[in-house]
Amino acid sequence: MIEMKRYLVFILCVYFLQSCGSKRTIYNYEDDRKEITSRKKKPKKKKLKQIDKPIIPLVRTTEDYIDYYSRIAMDEMRQHDIPASITLAQGILESGSGKGTLAANANNHFGIKCHDWNGPKIYHDDDKKQECFRKYSSPEFSFRDHSIFLISRDRYASLFKLKKDDYKSWAKGLKKAGYATDRKYSQKLIDLIERYKLYRYDDIVLKKKKSKQKFYKVKKGDTLYSISKKFNISIDDLINYNNLDSEGITIGQQIVVGNK
Repeated sequence: MIEMKRYLVFILCVYFLQSCGSKRTIYNYEDDRKEITSRKKKPKKKKLKQIDKPIIPLVRTTEDYIDYYSRIAMDEMRQHDIPASITLAQGILESGSGKGTLAANANNHFGIKCHDWNGPKIYHDDDKKQECFRKYSSPEFSFRDHSIFLISRDRYASLFKLKKDDYKSWAKGLKKAGYATDRKYSQKLIDLIERYKLYRYDDIVLKKKKSKQKFYKVKKGDTLYSISKKFNISIDDLINYNNLDSEGITIGQQIVVGNK
């Protein structure tokens, strides 16, 4: 009987060892090394696409054009003494308020031809067929080049002897100096300046003396709208005359409401 029990125990042990052996896992350390190495590899960096074209403002109307470019024109006036009203009027006229062919395809807002230009070019029918015009990467460069164009040429030197708020003389001087061949060029500039009150931007830069301005002290309940109605002036003019960043005004604030 004892021998029988020993025999059964022996048989069970053999069976157990065989079953364990059949399920034994064989590790492939070479595969493990490959997997670990692959995890350590850094992901490839994605190349950033460069923006070929700068962001151009959406301009639908002449008012939109003035609203966007007036600050640039005033900055050019501060740096180069060219009336902002003249710069804006020329830009509106030459570029069709930013919608003309040269403005749309070359960011050229002033119809400046190549002359001694070494930069990018575009060809366009003007006085003659396929004339060479300057091409800019953004409208801002066009405004800056317009200033440089005027201050660097002797034929425009007489303009800088004129008063900075005398837009009529500037307009006539540009025509006389040969900026454009259109016989009505100066009058067109003057008409644009007076129609859109572009001279107000010259006033902002020149900071007209207070004695020539009419002031109003803001009272409780006043808004720019109510003040504009009271003094028959547009809200835009109130904002521009007073260099306001928003339509917010405070009680007791002195604001310009026009000229005496």
